[in-house]
Amino acid sequence: METQKFSYDNSIVRAFLYATLVFGLIGFTFGLTAALMLFYPELPEFFFGTDDTTIKSLASGNIEGLINTHGAFGFGRIRMLHTNTVIFAFVCNIVYTGIYYSLQRLLKTRMYSDTLSWLHFWTWQFMIVATFVTFFMGINTSKEYAEHEWPIDILIAFSWIIFGINMFLTISKRRVRHLYVAIWFYIGTWIAVAMLHIFNNLEVPLSFTGWKSYSAYAGVKDAIVQWWYGHNAVAFVLTTPVLGLMYYFLPKAADRPVFSYKLSIIHFWSLIFVYIWAGPHHLQYTALPAWAQAVGTGFSIMLIAPSWGGMLNGLLTLRGAWDKVRENPILKFFVVAVTCYGMATFEGPLLATKNINKIGHFTDWVIGHVHLGALGWNGFMAFGVIYYLVPIMWRTKLWSVKLANWHFWLGTLGIIFYAVPMYISGFTQGLMWKQFNPDGTLLWKNWLDTVTAIIPYFKMRFVGGLFYISGSILMIVNVIATVRKGSFQKEVPAEAPALANISKNRKEGEGTHLWLERTPVLLGILSFITISIGSSIEIIPTLSLKKSVPTISAVKPYSPLELEGRDIYIREGCNACHSQMIRPFRDEITRFNGKNGQYSKAGEFVYDRPFLWGSKRTGPDLHREGGKNPSSWHYKHMYNPRSTSAGSIMPRYPWLIATDLDRTKMVDKMKLMKNVFDVPYTKAEIDSADTWANNQSAKIVKDIFSEANDLKQAYAKRPQGELEKKEIVALISYLQRLGTDIKTTEIKTASNN
Repeated sequence: METQKFSYDNSIVRAFLYATLVFGLIGFTFGLTAALMLFYPELPEFFFGTDDTTIKSLASGNIEGLINTHGAFGFGRIRMLHTNTVIFAFVCNIVYTGIYYSLQRLLKTRMYSDTLSWLHFWTWQFMIVATFVTFFMGINTSKEYAEHEWPIDILIAFSWIIFGINMFLTISKRRVRHLYVAIWFYIGTWIAVAMLHIFNNLEVPLSFTGWKSYSAYAGVKDAIVQWWYGHNAVAFVLTTPVLGLMYYFLPKAADRPVFSYKLSIIHFWSLIFVYIWAGPHHLQYTALPAWAQAVGTGFSIMLIAPSWGGMLNGLLTLRGAWDKVRENPILKFFVVAVTCYGMATFEGPLLATKNINKIGHFTDWVIGHVHLGALGWNGFMAFGVIYYLVPIMWRTKLWSVKLANWHFWLGTLGIIFYAVPMYISGFTQGLMWKQFNPDGTLLWKNWLDTVTAIIPYFKMRFVGGLFYISGSILMIVNVIATVRKGSFQKEVPAEAPALANISKNRKEGEGTHLWLERTPVLLGILSFITISIGSSIEIIPTLSLKKSVPTISAVKPYSPLELEGRDIYIREGCNACHSQMIRPFRDEITRFNGKNGQYSKAGEFVYDRPFLWGSKRTGPDLHREGGKNPSSWHYKHMYNPRSTSAGSIMPRYPWLIATDLDRTKMVDKMKLMKNVFDVPYTKAEIDSADTWANNQSAKIVKDIFSEANDLKQAYAKRPQGELEKKEIVALISYLQRLGTDIKTTEIKTASNN
């Protein structure tokens, strides 16, 4: 058969590699900033100004500079910038780097379309930049790992589809008959992420000329869809494509074949089947139906088997090559990465069990667990791939192996100094929260007792972050020096015989999976079915059965002012630190002022779009906050949390007090809720929305002035009615509403018929 000549496109690989380096450093910097703010909440004041004379500031001695930021550098926004940059900019870009490099070589063909490759690259990078701009501005949905508003969600879907079209058309013109295991993981990843992203991000825009939207799901239904997405974003963005990279780059770097072909088959199919079921384990002991919680636990435990099968397949590939690990920093990164993958995928199922979840959930234990995977598995795999590709693509040796080894040890120390303190912090939190005195009162009644106890671990975590980012900077220096030393090869000449046309039917004696590997369409269809089974069984019943979320007659829709206050709460990312879910535990009901011993009920969240149950408690749960503190306390707490709560690590929010509430869309929001989501607002309520909001804000301001004479005197010199117009009043209205619908011992449930 005649040999065909062609070339591999390295330029697209180089572009994604550069993007990985740039956004990786930015993502790590955001993370380090968030870690610093957890024990130095005055950081924004240090840069922009403060009226607190005990704090040294780079700006002038007033707080106007901080107010003028309008919260752009608040903790809630920095945190979501960190998580999204690491996931979508750092990990996704290294995944694209590895896929565009390996796919061409595994299939012996150039990518189907250079135009599609570059369209994918630029749309993805534009999406990342748009995310930075919108998140800094407070434009977000608050849904974890899916905080982008609807225009960016559409852009992500468009870019992902372009990538998929290019990948599948490249597979269709391959010169290698059977698809290698790495490509199975690429295919499964693309199918799963497309499904997860589209269904989780179904939302209704307030208008097609603005950014604001509301989730298509509410309360419990939104929670299960979000964590079906959230957990599987970890599965199919941070795990399966990186496993594909492992199956290609680790054997290449070790110059050894994959340990077991059969184990690869078991690993792939069992992983994509089992992983998709595990999402509900993030919602143990919540208002989620018990059957869904049980399913999430069961499949999470089963997840150990395929995960460890993949880990062992990776590590055993190095059999007979361990001497190379001592010499080769690339293999060092890969070994630690695969080991961290095994540790994280053992720990995850443990945290999914109810006995451990009731202690670990909402604590820093989960943060340590997540970062063991992110820093160890994702980060070290990315570093190994970069160190492997740069010398090959620039046709030279790595500038400094010694510097790469320094990076490895700094990164390893960073992981240890990050994860171990977070584990200790998490155990400390979980146990302190639950301790009672002999007389039945809480031993640590003041929430700040548990916060101040873990400050040393926050500082150690920051040191770990410094180690990790220092190693990353060394890598960038090493890459720049290697690039300058070498000569980039944009087009790599190659040749291979064309693929002969043969029947797609299974041949006699041909194994089933061997046949599947040469029929990519069927392999893709079976992957879709495998992924869809768990998704359908978990999601469809919860969304379609009304009786799964009983209606509580006492629960009423939010007032227009409360609706605006809730949107401000979301804008500031408050749910990054505060949960709104009291679990059925004695300590939580006692601590969080459960009305008559009532934990959170599913019917209380029917008007919540999106749900705000949270996944981490840095501050206390707020689901029963209404009436717990006077309105003047909330005013002072938002202006300076340390004035009301000594030792608080909450940042200040003075711009809420200085900024007028924008009510121009308030009526439109109510109309959307009524017309699209069937929220029972009457026409009279909508028509009188402004009067309703005026009366409620006037009542809150009256309460503030009656409770705090110092505030009354301060505002006496200002124009009458000034405070009523501010964002702080809307936020207070929302906080004072939380949990107040449930007041009686008996919960009356309306008919579901």
